[in-house]
Amino acid sequence: MACVLLASCGPRAPKTYPAAGRTDVCDVFYGDTVEDPYRWMENDTSAEVASWVREENALTRSYLDAIPFRAALKERLTDLYNYEKAGAPMKRNGKYYFFRNDGLQNQSVLYRADSLSDRKGTVLLDPNTFSDEGTVALTGIYFSKDGKYMAYTISRNGSDWSEIFVMDPATGEMLPDHIEWCKFSGAEWYGDGFFYSAYGIPEEGKEFTAINEGHKVYYHKLGTPQSEDKVFYENKDYPKRFYTVTVSDDERMLFLYSDGMGSGNLLSVMDLNHKERGFVPMVDDYSNWYYLIATDGGKIYLYTNYGAPRYRVMEASLSAPSVKNWKEVVPEQEWVLSSASILDGKLFLVYDKDVANHVYVAGLDGKGMKEITLPGAGSVSLSGSKDSDEIFYTFTSFTVPGAIYRYDPQTDSSSLYHSPEIDFDGSLYETKQVFFTSKDGTPVPMYLVYRKGLELDGNNPVIMTGYGGFGISLYPSFSTNYIPFMENGGVYVQVNMRGGNEYGQAWHEAGTKLNKQNVFDDFISAAEYLIANGYTQKRMIGIMGGSNGGLLIGACVNQAPELFGAAVPRVGVMDMLRYHLFTIGWNWAPDYGTVNDSEEMFRYLRGYSPLHNISNDGTEYPAILVTTADHDDRVVPAHSFKYAAQLQWSDTGGAPKLIRIDSNAGHGGGKPVSKTIDEMADIYSFMMYNIGMSPKF
Repeated sequence: MACVLLASCGPRAPKTYPAAGRTDVCDVFYGDTVEDPYRWMENDTSAEVASWVREENALTRSYLDAIPFRAALKERLTDLYNYEKAGAPMKRNGKYYFFRNDGLQNQSVLYRADSLSDRKGTVLLDPNTFSDEGTVALTGIYFSKDGKYMAYTISRNGSDWSEIFVMDPATGEMLPDHIEWCKFSGAEWYGDGFFYSAYGIPEEGKEFTAINEGHKVYYHKLGTPQSEDKVFYENKDYPKRFYTVTVSDDERMLFLYSDGMGSGNLLSVMDLNHKERGFVPMVDDYSNWYYLIATDGGKIYLYTNYGAPRYRVMEASLSAPSVKNWKEVVPEQEWVLSSASILDGKLFLVYDKDVANHVYVAGLDGKGMKEITLPGAGSVSLSGSKDSDEIFYTFTSFTVPGAIYRYDPQTDSSSLYHSPEIDFDGSLYETKQVFFTSKDGTPVPMYLVYRKGLELDGNNPVIMTGYGGFGISLYPSFSTNYIPFMENGGVYVQVNMRGGNEYGQAWHEAGTKLNKQNVFDDFISAAEYLIANGYTQKRMIGIMGGSNGGLLIGACVNQAPELFGAAVPRVGVMDMLRYHLFTIGWNWAPDYGTVNDSEEMFRYLRGYSPLHNISNDGTEYPAILVTTADHDDRVVPAHSFKYAAQLQWSDTGGAPKLIRIDSNAGHGGGKPVSKTIDEMADIYSFMMYNIGMSPKF
């Protein structure tokens, strides 16, 4: 396959865009007047907004469909997606459960088997039957302690709202129980029912935009209607927090998490044999993260960055649960501890060494640590239970799709359990990690993936992505989406900017609040490194990112438009002055800060907010495709609507400024395969076309 640069035929940028009325709405912050001419777009259910959306989608569709190779790219993507994907098996009550997708099924199917030798199993729950278009996703399964019941959660149209149903996994019979208006909740079984977290019923027409307040923990008794569920816990003093609970395996302890308004969470514990004593606080401030690993009798094992910016394992007790009484089990190491679990009575610890997972096994006393040999540099997810030696892990990298291995703790060896068969030869491609110097002198890593034999002549098309926020690390992982691009000579780049957790708490904090500019500097410096070292040149770079990564793309386009040929900010946070006023936006304040914090914070936010810093002086911006969806209640579509309207109104040169608004879809989770393929065909054809590629498939 080959790529010819400088595509000569295809669509041209629109000369006009759909009319979007500008109003005289404005806000005053610390004496400064800030115009908000598209405030009306925040009412995304209005007839005026609906009309604008239709016209924008029609314009965007006509442009994308005219890209000469889009249809061929979609066909290639469909071929690549069409391979069997399987999840690691889990054992419950003597049966094995696993997910599998035959390739192009919109949603993965849950199977049950009597033994590990039965790789086919029988269908227990097929979410493809939940809706005709596959837009209802199965988002979680939760077995009762005795395995007699299975609760499961679903999401409709990609929304964060979820519903809970209950079934008998032995017979497949559905129970009448049905819970609505849950958010960020599973089902925690206890006794003859389960705990869950939910909000009150939202106002009609504002289900996907109204601010979410008053998260409560309820207890549901099987066989009763939701209307009879009792509030088990609420905190009226702090309505803008999330409250969730976890029940220990032996049903002796109940843990209460409270988070959402700080750089950490609170954790309390209740002795379920003495409910009258209520919850006992284990910690008393929001400055650190505390996660339950498991309990063992009266012992409580925790994974935390308390006193350890790169995390450690600690032990508490039910009799004296306060943090002042905790004991260190595994001290902080040189590298970040990114997860910890107890499997087969041992600690399994995942450390991140320069943005690649390494797995270690140790005793519950933290001693005797040894490393499990992995296939290479990539990312790992573990599967198993506290008391079983049936342990699995899934390994993936940029060139290796999810392969499942079984780990034998007796022999300290791994054997391949399942390997996907895909129309892609990863051995033809090279993954290289480089460190570049950011604007302030900080070394920052990034991964480059490309076909072997790449010439550093400055003529290679590049697609860059990143995130840089909320302590989220981006590891090597496989995606079929970038394969057609690399098959045509492209260099795929993943940048690990500050703001993530790649190097611990300090790395995260260096990309938050009044340090947020570091994230944008890191990304821009990455592009400059690629140009300076012969990988590519200006305007041959396409950039994309989602959510907080969408903010990244919007900010970098404003600050260094000359570097990029195409940009795709996906479901991005684009209005940094009003983000906290919608759904759970208040939860992002610990990373971003808000205009209410101080005049300094307001001026800083205004200084990089994508919406408020679009040039209007003829500066040549890259081609931009904004993407959002009608049911995105995480980052409401008004962010993208207002940003796109301002782009189209402003004088930013002659490249296209388009917006793609998906229907019956949300922030990205649970999206059906058919919609994903369509979206990726649009995004990659747009970028490849606008950085000068004419790929052959």
